[in-house]
Amino acid sequence: MPKFEVGSLVRVREREWVVLPSPRDDVLLLRPLGGAEAEICGIYRPLEEHLVSAADFPPPRVESAGDFESGRLLRDAARLALRSGAGPFRSLGRLGMRPRPYQLVPLIMALRLDPVRLLIADDVGIGKTVEAALIARELLDRGEIRRLTVLCPPHLCDQWQRELREKFAIDAVIVRSSTVAALERQLPRGDLSIFDYFPFTVASIDYVKHDRHRAAFVGACPELVIVDEAHTAARPGGRASAQQQRHDLVREIAARPERHLLLLTATPHSGIEESFSSLLGLLRPEFATLDLQRLQQAEREQLSRHFVQRRRADVKQWLGEATPFPEREWTEVTYRLEHSPQYRQLFEKVVHVARNLIGNARLPTQRQRVRYWAALALLRCVMSSPAAAATALALRAGSDPDRMLADNEDDELLGSAPPDQEPPADESLGSYVHDRDEHEDAPDVEPTHVIEEGSRPSQRATLRDLVKRAEALKGDKDPKLLRAQVILEALLRDGYHPIVYCRYIATAKYVAEELQQRLTLKDLRVLAVTGERSEEEREALVAELSASPRRLLVATDCLSEGINLQHAFDAVLHYDLPWNPNRLEQREGRVDRYGQPRATVRTVLFYGEDNPIDQAVMKVLLRKAVTIHRSLGIAVPLPINSETVLETLIGSLFRHDAQQLALFDAGQPSALPGDAADLEQVEQVWERAVERERQSRTRFAQRAIRPDEVARELEESDAVLGDPHTVRDFVLAACARLGAPLLASAPPSESTAPHTNRSGAAATIWRLDLPSLPGAIRERLAPLLRHGRAASTTTLLLTFDDLAAPGVEQVGRNHPLTTALADYLLETALTAEQSTPPAARCGVIRTRAVTQRTLLLLLRARMLIESARQPLPTLAEELIVCGVHGRAEQRTWLEQAEALELLNHAQPAASLTPDERAHHLQQALAQLPELHDQLRVIAEQRAHRLEAAHNRVRTATQAGRARVRPNLPPDVLGLYVLLPVIEVNR
Repeated sequence: MPKFEVGSLVRVREREWVVLPSPRDDVLLLRPLGGAEAEICGIYRPLEEHLVSAADFPPPRVESAGDFESGRLLRDAARLALRSGAGPFRSLGRLGMRPRPYQLVPLIMALRLDPVRLLIADDVGIGKTVEAALIARELLDRGEIRRLTVLCPPHLCDQWQRELREKFAIDAVIVRSSTVAALERQLPRGDLSIFDYFPFTVASIDYVKHDRHRAAFVGACPELVIVDEAHTAARPGGRASAQQQRHDLVREIAARPERHLLLLTATPHSGIEESFSSLLGLLRPEFATLDLQRLQQAEREQLSRHFVQRRRADVKQWLGEATPFPEREWTEVTYRLEHSPQYRQLFEKVVHVARNLIGNARLPTQRQRVRYWAALALLRCVMSSPAAAATALALRAGSDPDRMLADNEDDELLGSAPPDQEPPADESLGSYVHDRDEHEDAPDVEPTHVIEEGSRPSQRATLRDLVKRAEALKGDKDPKLLRAQVILEALLRDGYHPIVYCRYIATAKYVAEELQQRLTLKDLRVLAVTGERSEEEREALVAELSASPRRLLVATDCLSEGINLQHAFDAVLHYDLPWNPNRLEQREGRVDRYGQPRATVRTVLFYGEDNPIDQAVMKVLLRKAVTIHRSLGIAVPLPINSETVLETLIGSLFRHDAQQLALFDAGQPSALPGDAADLEQVEQVWERAVERERQSRTRFAQRAIRPDEVARELEESDAVLGDPHTVRDFVLAACARLGAPLLASAPPSESTAPHTNRSGAAATIWRLDLPSLPGAIRERLAPLLRHGRAASTTTLLLTFDDLAAPGVEQVGRNHPLTTALADYLLETALTAEQSTPPAARCGVIRTRAVTQRTLLLLLRARMLIESARQPLPTLAEELIVCGVHGRAEQRTWLEQAEALELLNHAQPAASLTPDERAHHLQQALAQLPELHDQLRVIAEQRAHRLEAAHNRVRTATQAGRARVRPNLPPDVLGLYVLLPVIEVNR
């Protein structure tokens, strides 16, 4: 049976195809010569290979000639149809977005390592997900890996899956407890694991770390593992069993020296040097023992090859391109409980109940801890809203006679129990009162069960009375709501779209309902999104709200992580203060990140001026966090357990004397020196962490890659694939040529903030009339209409800038519109079914751009890229424009830049008759055989240049040097004749 080399042309099933690399010897993998990658098919050699024959690329046909503009259109269509471009970055042709230049730095760093072991510690909002996924896509396209897994907190799995699919064409499955059963049903054999069968997975690290699942994962672990929020897998300093399990898992993964490993975190230090060293040790074992305070120059240089850490200020202006990060404008606004005497009375009664709950020092420590959580739960719900208070105080066990014990009986029974018989405290109860760290789930249900667990049965009647009082305070007797109404109305009138963050579901629903009735602005839509909904439902609700001209989102912390809201919202009101400064940054980071169209986002810290708990939280935690962010430009986590700090501080508000309550002696490490709760010591601990972070930023400033190195490789890739200007010019020209010209349009709503592009100029929005396009293109755009992405079924609003307003499609290289136009124009040009196709393979003009007859040739070269690591060559393609003057021995070849300039800018200056056009084209086609040897040389020269670029990027690796060779001859995709203008002397 004949063999067909990768890249060669064959004919079968009445069509020409390109032979692709195939992982199976018995399957011939083929892609249509003029079709899309979606049409790739396989030929089973034993059955069908005898039907396959070698083919030659057909020359242009004179009868399908077009004007010169159609030649330019063909070149851009062919460039934008390339997915496996032959540039130094193999992945850029497949991306659904264009990376910022600074996001290529980790990619170049990774390609200089073998194996790839990299800690990416860029600031929040810079794009660590993009940077890591870009490395993954590049390694896949180079054939260096076939499988990958992302390990992340469970709430980030959906976001990772979406980013990989939409931007990097990697279709991964999610592996967590709720999906495992369905995935296992898809396995073809019982001896396969999920990680054996599915090549791309996004897995909950907390699922995989479990003893029942870890061995299966490690045994089938893919070649590349990405660990997001890697600081949660650092070696913990105290008794954090879950974090220790994560660390043990990642350490076992890293033990295989050939495995590629990417660690992502915005907070690699978290104030603890030992934990940071443990992360570095996952990259290379010797890094774990480095003295980070006294690094030698050689050690610093070695470490810098594996570690990149940048703030927004470091990349805001980089390589001549502006990245428009917004500025954050903080304000503090207060309300007073005393403005509603009834609310003030309720608060004071709850404080009294709380004091009674925790006032018995004779209780065992574990039981006292539960009482303390119950007291805090009561207070926090009453501080949140009347609705949360009523919901939390409506105790399920209030009428249970078996639990109705006298106060003294309760205390005596608990107080007399031997220490080894104390009822253990369920530590999970605390998570319903406090705010967990940003990498943990954020439960937003009211802590009714905590109050039930910690309250005394004899107090139930009192609590039920408080429910009635709380219900009566909704609306006009709620000073917090009334003050928030004023703040939000001002933000909305200034054109902002706020997010109001609440702690509890009941509060979010109550606030949303009240604000929808009270705010009378035209077209305002208010919507509450809480943890009651699934992630898919939450995203659908946010998308629905984003289409409203005026919008206000009320949310719990279920939307403070795992979803980016910067395209639709630009202000944050903390209706309930977070009790963890890390959560503060998570909330505000939803809108304060790259992609935010506003130059300034507003955030409002909203608290009770006469509420001692709010005062403590503001003074000790939040105000300090804001100050640090302003001075350093990044958030620095509190290096102390914030729950312990708050319990100690708030506990002092309920003590009747100066006696210290022994709440934290049950094996808990001391949080503060001497367990002192004074503010100065808290601040000192935090300041030391800030100083360590400041020094770290200086020590580990990214110096491994220079801007000029990135610029050189980006220019090489743009030359092959086209840059954003190429995309814009092509789509505008193609739509006009097809009878559907784009028209400048206003934003979808007048209240939408003006969007800006990379240079800071206002973004242009265009309107496309969909029915005017050919049916084949409309069919390709149908998913946009089915999924509700288009503004209507007949009109598409789009922009070519890198920020898109809600309801506006951001059109890039791999947007469905771009790919549909490119594939359609290329297909119609190659099949020549139309007498004058929109993009023509040949044409003739008279022009003043030349002084002698010149031929321009558009070549498509297929390049085979080989290396020692890859069992099969990879196939890449490139468009080459070349030109030639004269005939036979007087023939002179143009430099490619000169030929490209003629193709792009030559304009007709005189008319030609149809007979003249046909005559000159027939002469040019007759010359093609004479040019074939030189065309081969041109393709070989380009292959040598590409080989140098590939080896410049992928240096010092075990894979050895890459070899690039062309599959000859190159295709003559287009042939254009430029004739000088004949001046007639009069």
